Amino acid sequence: MAVPCFGPAGNPVSFYDSGHKASVEMPSWLKAQGLTAYEYSVSRGVNIRETTARSIGLAAKENGIVLSLHAPYYINLATEDEKIAQHTRNHIIKSLETADFMGADRVVFHMGSPGKQDRAQAMARVFKLFSAVLEEAEQLGLSHILLAPETMGKKNQLGTLEEVLAVCKLSRQCIPAVDFGHLHAVTGGQYLTKDEFKRVFERIGEVLGIEIAAAIQIHFSKIEFTKGGEKRHWTFDDPFGPPFEPLMEVIADGKFAPRIICESAGTQDKDAKTMQQYYLAYLSLK
Repeated sequence: MAVPCFGPAGNPVSFYDSGHKASVEMPSWLKAQGLTAYEYSVSRGVNIRETTARSIGLAAKENGIVLSLHAPYYINLATEDEKIAQHTRNHIIKSLETADFMGADRVVFHMGSPGKQDRAQAMARVFKLFSAVLEEAEQLGLSHILLAPETMGKKNQLGTLEEVLAVCKLSRQCIPAVDFGHLHAVTGGQYLTKDEFKRVFERIGEVLGIEIAAAIQIHFSKIEFTKGGEKRHWTFDDPFGPPFEPLMEVIADGKFAPRIICESAGTQDKDAKTMQQYYLAYLSLK
């Protein structure tokens, strides 16, 4: 039976505190923690050298760590500006190329903002530009890497669950990246119960099929929010939601095998391990 993979987004504080400096050291360090996933971020731009990317990929393979890559934040698939649109295409393609060097099988990305457009107009632009990106990726031999649009935490951003699913319907190269912290924030505090978490998997299954629902990319952290949505990521020791326990129970009950990436503020390794241990303990009782 396939099982979930757990790991951090980026390099946690304890990685550096233990004397490590370079991301190429992360896979062996994660293995020692008993974790099995790592999301490498190029959120400020794809500046990593090919040799470095390949070295991280080799270390991940040697240590049994599955890799994903988070694309730059500058992406806006809904833009009306042709220059920004071209930059967006380049950011996604460069992210796919880097993922290929690294052996990462997924690239997570944000769709962008509607700006002054209504959401329907903005999504029409997303579909058009993203379709062009998918075509270019296929021409470049990069269609084997999954593209994962992420659910977003601010109301002025594109990335509701339904918007993410609509983009994923465009291609079999797509898989949802569901950030439950973001969903908690953008809904003003929902996603507290097993039923709320379960409905997300059910909805993905309805639209994309149960196999996709069972293997989604998940981001998780505690998040503080305001009326506009997400304000700040916190840690599991902080008094914010959503709770991770019902999500772990839904995953175990459904025999799902997602990749669960923790985005806690600095403690993403510790909190990923906490989720893993809870999942395994709950599973042992079934």
